[in-house]
Amino acid sequence: MGQARAHRPIALVVEDDASQRVLVTTLLEESEMSVIQCESAEAAELVMNKIGRAVSLLFTDVRLAGNMSGLELADKAKARYPEMTVIITSGRACPSVPKDTRFLAKPWNALDILMEAEKALVNGYH
Repeated sequence: MGQARAHRPIALVVEDDASQRVLVTTLLEESEMSVIQCESAEAAELVMNKIGRAVSLLFTDVRLAGNMSGLELADKAKARYPEMTVIITSGRACPSVPKDTRFLAKPWNALDILMEAEKALVNGYH
C-alpha cells in the first residue's frame, strides 16, 4: 500500500490551446500543485461551483473557446473567492484586468509560471 499524498494546493488551468495547457500543467505540477485542466471558461466555472474554495490558483487565457472570456471568468472567480490567486495571460496587448489579478504576456517562459505559482503558494491555500 502506498503512502498517502500530502495535501497540495490546487491550480485550475484554463487554456484552449492544448499544448500550452499541458505545458502550464506540467510546470505547476513540478511546483507541487495539483492541477485541474479546462479548455473553456464554462467548464472551469463548473469546477469552481463544485470546489471553488479549494482552488488556490486560477491560470486563464483571455481568449477561450465558448461564450465566456478568461476576463469574465477571472471577474467571477475574484468576486466569489477574493483570496484566490488569479493569473491572466494573453498574446495580445495587456487587457484591463480585474483588481487583484496578475497579468503574464505571452510568450511567457517557464520561470514566469514558476514564480507566479510560488507567489500563490506563499499566499497560502485552502
